[in-house]
This record gives sequence, C-alpha cells and structure tokens, in this order.
Amino acid sequence: MSVSVGDNMLFAVPKKGRLYERVLAMLDGVGLNYRRANRLDIANCSNMPISLVFLPAKDIAYYVGEGQVDLGITGEDIIAEADVKVNPLIKLGIGKCRLCVQGPVGKYKSAEELAGKRIVSSFPKLAQKFFSKFDERLGTKTSIKYVSGSVEAAISLGLADGIIDLVETGTTMKAAGLEIVETVMQSETVLISNPNTQHPSLVSRMFKRIQGYIVAKNQCMISYNILKTNLKKAMEITPGHESPTVTELSDPHWVAVSALIRRKDAQDVFDRLEEVGAKSILTFAIDACRFPIDFQRSLSGRLNGVLSDSKSPADEAKE
Repeated sequence: MSVSVGDNMLFAVPKKGRLYERVLAMLDGVGLNYRRANRLDIANCSNMPISLVFLPAKDIAYYVGEGQVDLGITGEDIIAEADVKVNPLIKLGIGKCRLCVQGPVGKYKSAEELAGKRIVSSFPKLAQKFFSKFDERLGTKTSIKYVSGSVEAAISLGLADGIIDLVETGTTMKAAGLEIVETVMQSETVLISNPNTQHPSLVSRMFKRIQGYIVAKNQCMISYNILKTNLKKAMEITPGHESPTVTELSDPHWVAVSALIRRKDAQDVFDRLEEVGAKSILTFAIDACRFPIDFQRSLSGRLNGVLSDSKSPADEAKE
C-alpha cells in the first residue's frame, strides 16, 4: 500500500521520540485532519492540501533544506549539525535542552583541557567546529568519533575522554558520573521551511496557525472589574495586546476590563490587581487565536514573552 501526495505541501514531523506526542497534539490543535495507516510514514490531510511525512527528527533538516519537503519540525541542534539552509519560522516552546561538553565529575575545569584528547558525540560536525578553535591555538588535534546513541557510556567504556551530548534534565548525565564542562549551544524545537518551497501561501497559513496555537497555550484571558479612578494602575498591570478591552458597567463608577496575560503569571497578576482594588477577577483558557506576523514586536510580545525574550511586567515587578 502506498500514498500519493500529488501536489500537496509536504510537512515533516518526528515519527517517534520525546517530542512525538506533543507534536501530534499540536497538529490536532491547528486543525489538521488525517489518518495514518499502519507501517506508513505518509498521511494526507483530508481538509487541506497537505501531506504529513513522518521522519526521524535528525533527518528532517536535510529533507527541508535540500529536498522537496516544504515545512518541518526539528531541533535547533539538529539544524546546526546538518548545516543546511532552512528558514527558521518560530520556536515551539518544547524540547528545550543544551548541547554540552561533558567529562567525569571534577576532572576538567574547562573544555580547553580536553583539546587533543578523544571526544565522542552524535554531533560530530558541531564537535569538530567547537574544538577547532582550541586545536588551532594550541597546535593539538582533537579526535572526534561519532556514535548514534548512549553517548554518555563512551567514557566509562574507554572510548572517550570527554563527550558532547544533549542535556535536558541532567539525570542521565549524573547517573553516568559526568558533569557539564562547557555549553556548546542552547537548543529548542522549531518550525522550519524550505527556502525554495513551491507552496509559500500554505507555509504562511500553517505558520499563522501554529503561532496562534503556541500563543493560546501560553496565555489566557483575564477579566475583572475596577473603579475608574484605579483603571490606569490596573491597565499598567494588564496592558494586553494592542490594549485592554474596557467596558462600561451599570454602576457609572466601575468598568470591566479584559486582557491577555501569560498563563504562568496569572496568580501574580491576581495579587497585583487585588492590590489596586480589582474585583471579580477571572481567567479563561484560549483554544486558538490569531495575531499579526509582527506579533513579536507588538506590546503583547513584550508582555507575554511568547515570541520574544523580553520580560513581562510581572517579571519586572519581581526584580
């Protein structure tokens, strides 16, 4: 049995691994309806001219950058290792980790001490690039060997003096008696597109849907009543997107306000609103939303920190 994709846009997603279930939830959240047959790694969407291609996460950057796949989901570390030209569209807020030089606990104080020694990694290109600056300066030649998995065992099994591997929680690293010597790069799962895609309008549409999904997952709507005399103070706490929605109430001294806030800041915002006299404070979940492409430069981008690294008012208030 085979699946014909015709002229569909091809969208590559991880076929298994720690991100698989979260990516499937996102596909459902952005309205892609499909049925994947057993043993097949391609599934056509029934409601859009899109074919999902289920691939190993490490291969997706290659298929998007050098193949005919139009859109993909993979890690920044994998993109850097593949060294292919893709368009990073948006960070997805999942799969956050660090690619780190690691060694036995207490043995190395800096990565430079490992120059000229044996390094094992599943990211050989990044490992070579990282140690090349030491080799050039010190006149050493660091040995870089590739292994596909269980990198943390390479030192105890006598294959390496140090390793370069991903660290998420650090549990595996500590269990192997290792520690971080130096961080090579930070990584996160991202949406990428093919610079030569033949489906720019569909790529743009999916970008907007996924952007809205991420914003909805990280934010909520807050609603409260406030005396008009305290409205300015309250609006400084909840500036919203373009601006909060303010509605007149039957009592001429009071207004109702609704605005977007970061979900994780909700309890702090509750406390601050109570301090300025807000009443009947409620939050509501957002299933989906849609913002302009330049959302990260808008007021809400600064407030919610979803598409930028800027601090929210709640963060600033803690400092």
